[in-house]
Amino acid sequence: MAKVVTMGEIMLRLSTPGNERFIQADEFDVCYGGGEANVAVSLANYGHDAEFVTKVPANPIGDCAVAALRKMNVETKNIARGGERLGIYFLETGASMRASNVVYDRAHSSISEADAADFDFDAIFEGADWFHFTGITPAVSDKAAELTEIALKAAKKHGVKVSVDLNFRKKLWSSEKAQKVMTNLMQYVDVCIGNEEDAEKVLGFKPGETDVTSGELELAGYKSIFEQMVEKFNFEYVVSSLRVSKSASDNGWSACIYSRDTKEFYHSKEYRVHPIVDRVGGGDSFAGGTICGFLDGKNFKEALEFGVAASALKHTIPGDFNLVTRAEVEALAGGDGSGRVQR
Repeated sequence: MAKVVTMGEIMLRLSTPGNERFIQADEFDVCYGGGEANVAVSLANYGHDAEFVTKVPANPIGDCAVAALRKMNVETKNIARGGERLGIYFLETGASMRASNVVYDRAHSSISEADAADFDFDAIFEGADWFHFTGITPAVSDKAAELTEIALKAAKKHGVKVSVDLNFRKKLWSSEKAQKVMTNLMQYVDVCIGNEEDAEKVLGFKPGETDVTSGELELAGYKSIFEQMVEKFNFEYVVSSLRVSKSASDNGWSACIYSRDTKEFYHSKEYRVHPIVDRVGGGDSFAGGTICGFLDGKNFKEALEFGVAASALKHTIPGDFNLVTRAEVEALAGGDGSGRVQR
């Protein structure tokens, strides 16, 4: 199996029970998660040698975050300790036409103030096959953006393939700042993953007349911007998830991919995910599944189908992590979405 490194922020997640609003809640459900951590868990769960790199405080809450990863067989030996605190996010899960809501409490988190001296990147990337990061980490702070580029340079020095999930977060930075920082980082990327909002807000590409709120997907527009992105950044593959939000509880879910070398554009099968149990981490499970497909030696169409099926299943699981087996993903990708009881 391949060695994969991911780097970013793991956070404490406090979510209201069921579909309660914040004002109703007398208690919170607790778990841990974060973009790159979620990808590492997916890949470890599929049998790959996955390592997560971050910095957490040297206190019991930091210990709990690390333990959550170890429980999922993610390597944590290069996680640095120190800094003020672990970031927190509060989640109010929506239903029907009421959207979910996230409130961040992550200022001055340990990873936001980490620097290169906290990590031995030559040792981290020794023997690695793949490095994954997201646009969330550079958005956390200027220091985190600098750290991300240092890690990317080390990864390329060691001949590691790099993927990014653009992951625009308007509560963390502006589109103008995102484009300035992320455009520079794209020179290190081989596989670019995102969605229609990410492409527009982070890199300035808009896919035609697509309107996910009305269910209108103009696939020709995606193909056009993928071609433009490849021309500008020389990505090997450009990948986009396609979420059609009928409501907070009912989504259409598919994805598309473009290959630089073959000039082929491919749109996956679409799943109707209804009712949604928890969509947080859905994009991360898609990235993790697609990366797994590539690492397994699947062609790009098969890799995409694996990623879409994995993510469709994640929407049925509470928490950030995608706790599904390879067999379950392969069965769904192969057409078995009956949901029948397994006896």
